[in-house]
Amino acid sequence: MINNKLDQTDYRILDLLQQDAWISHKAIAHAVNKSATAVNVRIRKLNEEGFIKCYKAIIDKKKIGRNLTGFVKVNLEKHTEVSLSSFMTEVIKLEEVMECYHITGDFDFLLRISINDMEEYRNVLMKKISNLPGIANFTSHFVIAEVKHETGFKFKGIGGG
Repeated sequence: MINNKLDQTDYRILDLLQQDAWISHKAIAHAVNKSATAVNVRIRKLNEEGFIKCYKAIIDKKKIGRNLTGFVKVNLEKHTEVSLSSFMTEVIKLEEVMECYHITGDFDFLLRISINDMEEYRNVLMKKISNLPGIANFTSHFVIAEVKHETGFKFKGIGGG
């Protein structure tokens, strides 16, 4: 569902910024048929209201030695507020964990990890993941090929999305 606070121009600006966070306000103004001043005001508003959380560079993981992506499904022994909080507090400290989701279904958490190779995974497994508080068991899966990886949202019905 599209947010009622935003109009088509706002969504088009968001779409352009997702494609290239370094795009000039002048180029955005041209693309949305508005003045650069109007675009500056809109982008400032989008930032202030939290529609834009931050601007980041997307790094080529292979060029920095993070050749292997894995998903770790984690089950906890207990599902108390204390055990869940304790696990979450510790798992976010692990630099190899890129994402952590508390989910429904057959397991409690899904972690996306980024590592160099299986030897590094063994060290992460033995020294870090297995020592997280409250773990009953976990299962690991590794990516053979990345078929689709999106970092931006598509806005249906909005020009450019």
